[in-house]
Amino acid sequence: METAPAANGCSGGRRLQEEEPAARWCAVTGGRGFMARHLVAALLRSGEWRVRVTDLAPAITLDPVEEKGLLGEALRDGRAVYDSVNVCDITQLTKAFQGVEVVFHTAAANPDINDFQLHYKVNVEGTKNVIDACVTCKVKRLIYTSSSGVVFDGVHGLFDVDESMPYPNKFPDAYAQSKAEAEKLVRNSNGICELLTCSIRPGSIFGPGDTIVPHLLSNWRTMFIIGDGMNCDDFVYVENVVHGHICAEKTLSTKEGSKISGGKAYFITNMEPMNLWDFLYMLLEELGYKRKFRIRIPLAVIKPITYLIEWSYNKVLRMYGMHQPRVLTSARLKYISINRTFNCKRAVEQLGYKPIVSLKDGIKITTNNVIAPKI
Repeated sequence: METAPAANGCSGGRRLQEEEPAARWCAVTGGRGFMARHLVAALLRSGEWRVRVTDLAPAITLDPVEEKGLLGEALRDGRAVYDSVNVCDITQLTKAFQGVEVVFHTAAANPDINDFQLHYKVNVEGTKNVIDACVTCKVKRLIYTSSSGVVFDGVHGLFDVDESMPYPNKFPDAYAQSKAEAEKLVRNSNGICELLTCSIRPGSIFGPGDTIVPHLLSNWRTMFIIGDGMNCDDFVYVENVVHGHICAEKTLSTKEGSKISGGKAYFITNMEPMNLWDFLYMLLEELGYKRKFRIRIPLAVIKPITYLIEWSYNKVLRMYGMHQPRVLTSARLKYISINRTFNCKRAVEQLGYKPIVSLKDGIKITTNNVIAPKI
């Protein structure tokens, strides 16, 4: 160990110079996605990690805020690096995970595209590749971003359900089905070659950079309540989802925690379930669009229209290169008209999770920097 002269300059006085701890590397797959960007920032802010950001793009493109902010600085000084990686390519994954202690696997296919082959390839086969690469590279911990949708069948409402709720026999869409299959792979890989795993099941995520606000801004004039308007949902601010991932990683890093949480899945929400439509209208009001009245459309009216749109796409429009409908779909109707709330008691007791941003504060933060078009 190197030594340095004492501060007073006396030749007889010498003190040991502390060695800097070795850099700890983690990797974030799908690292340029909505939630993942917030996760990368939190990991860098912690000062505990150097972060390997992986995603499909051949090179990372930063917006002006990112360029001047934490990520831009970290990329310049080496605390973060970017690798172009496709989770369907195990060779690329293995290269990216070299020297990595923890992997946060957030990469997934676009949930708005209901294409089973796409979701199976990316979400299921891609997750298997991530697991295999972790084993090959002797990664210690794998935290998987799952979904609360893995227990939703699209028929029965979910009221304060916990992790004892089994996977359904049928799912409302390819995304939920593939995420459930991937979650099973992550669960079953716990303990293989000393790899420890954990899955996080977020509720409906919102926050700066989400797709909810742009959708509301584009469609606020024609936003109608679908169904009876009585259904509740469990929204979760994005920083709370990030916090849940970090809590899971820290828990798995201890001997006792790994025995309790290894291979398990945890619901993560704001623990403030509320009426879905009240939440959306609250966002609109914060953006400056206060509706004088709300129009409700019964499911009996909207379902036939939805089925006609989907039938037209599947039978005719797709042959002419038309995009798949994303707003009026049978799966989307199920998500916005049926109750879905979740119990986070297990995460609180076993991961030490507690929301760090309230729903009200999260809404204000989300809408504060949005420049809404004039009415």
